[in-house]
Amino acid sequence: MQIDAERLQRDLETNAQFGSVDVDDGHARTVLTGTEADKRAREYFVRRLREAEMDVRIDGVGNIVGRWVPETANPDSKAVATGSHLDSVPEGGIFDGPLGVYAGLEAVRTMQDANLAVRRPMEVVCFTEEEGQRFGVGALGSAVAAESLSIEDAHTLTDDQGTTLETALDSIGFLGEGRIHPEEWDSWLELHIEQDTRLEAENTSVGVVTAITGIARCTVSVTGEANHAGTTLMTDRTDALAAASTVVNEIETAAIQLNEQDAPTAVATVGSFEVSPGAPNVVPGRVDFTVDVRDISHKTMLDLIDRVQASLETVEAERGVETSFSLPRHRKPREMSQRCRRAVHETATEADISATDLHSGAAHDTMRLEPFTDVGLLFAPSTDGISHNPLEWTDWEDCANCTEVLANSLFYLSDE
Repeated sequence: MQIDAERLQRDLETNAQFGSVDVDDGHARTVLTGTEADKRAREYFVRRLREAEMDVRIDGVGNIVGRWVPETANPDSKAVATGSHLDSVPEGGIFDGPLGVYAGLEAVRTMQDANLAVRRPMEVVCFTEEEGQRFGVGALGSAVAAESLSIEDAHTLTDDQGTTLETALDSIGFLGEGRIHPEEWDSWLELHIEQDTRLEAENTSVGVVTAITGIARCTVSVTGEANHAGTTLMTDRTDALAAASTVVNEIETAAIQLNEQDAPTAVATVGSFEVSPGAPNVVPGRVDFTVDVRDISHKTMLDLIDRVQASLETVEAERGVETSFSLPRHRKPREMSQRCRRAVHETATEADISATDLHSGAAHDTMRLEPFTDVGLLFAPSTDGISHNPLEWTDWEDCANCTEVLANSLFYLSDE
């Protein structure tokens, strides 16, 4: 099957107009859940689903599902599903999320145009609030589908102005009922931009994800004693910032050591750092910071977390500070289905489109679905690895190649 690349491009360019932001370079859009831009993006997608003669339903958190039941399929059989999200970060790019949504729709249209004997229903899904920018929960829609977040709890989530998710979705006409049931799917494939440079560096068209990284979010505090910066001798200080800096350096060293051993994908990041009282003439009395730990090996993640805690114990003993540690977020790595990976590799080979295995260092809706069905994740190349930025770009030819592989992979899975 060969897709209609121009049709796909038109859909993506049209979608890019919703929430578009004028910038000096690139193409930017801001599409937050429950806003006017979100409404327009959703309405256009629903219209395109219906034009493809797909039945449309909206669940209790605004997830959109387009369903096509071919005449050759058993309507009671499990569907093959695909999709992604339409929301964005503020002034984000035009491919992150929408490529997967419209590639899924284009895959269905391609099967329809080819009059293939498709054996299973096909579903194209747009998940709500993948970016977590307005209501604070990343991959919110798929979390509800996976029952790690109830519809009732999701409805009560609020933005910075106190508006609930329920109110926001109702205001744009996308508050439905019930939830998606991924356990009723035969399989799931998501196409997403890579947001890295590996495919570009290897001049490869398709990335076949082996695993989605686990994520642990640690919160740390180091408490010393605030004091006068001019009158407190260096030997009399209990400097929280100096102690915290030692911990930060040890975290970086630990991650680098693991990279040099047998964990090349392990990363650790201190991305949030608050110093109190934060005055230039006061010895810091308290520091609060976060540590983001990621890897496709859960054991490696636990090793890094242990190193953080060990470092805190050391600075307590050596510097006289007090520390606290908590782990409010801990998500294990998710391995992609061998069956889905095989489908992508075989169809890419048949189409003479280059493909390679790699891991995902970012989270995606697919990670939420892994416990319920066979899942796969495809990556399209990102120019210079830029994403969440107006300069985010994936060449139209790469979009087309990856969508062609997606379409054939979905048919492959439906025909097994």
